[in-house]
Amino acid sequence: MNEWLATVSAELGLEPDVLDTQTVLDLTRDVAHSVARPAAPLTAYLLGVAVGQGADPKETARRLSELALARKPADAG
Repeated sequence: MNEWLATVSAELGLEPDVLDTQTVLDLTRDVAHSVARPAAPLTAYLLGVAVGQGADPKETARRLSELALARKPADAG
């Protein structure tokens, strides 16, 4: 996985340390388990868009995780 992420970072012209892997994995886990699996990569994409527009990555991921974890099981889907 690390080799792939380094390859993608290079392809996109990004510094290798731009990705906080654990933050993104934690967010996608919370969304996949509390909302729906297909929502996890889409949420990660939206996080990336927000960060690209100047949002703080850790704070935004934390808020999104809280939002996902606050959902009731009946809300999922």
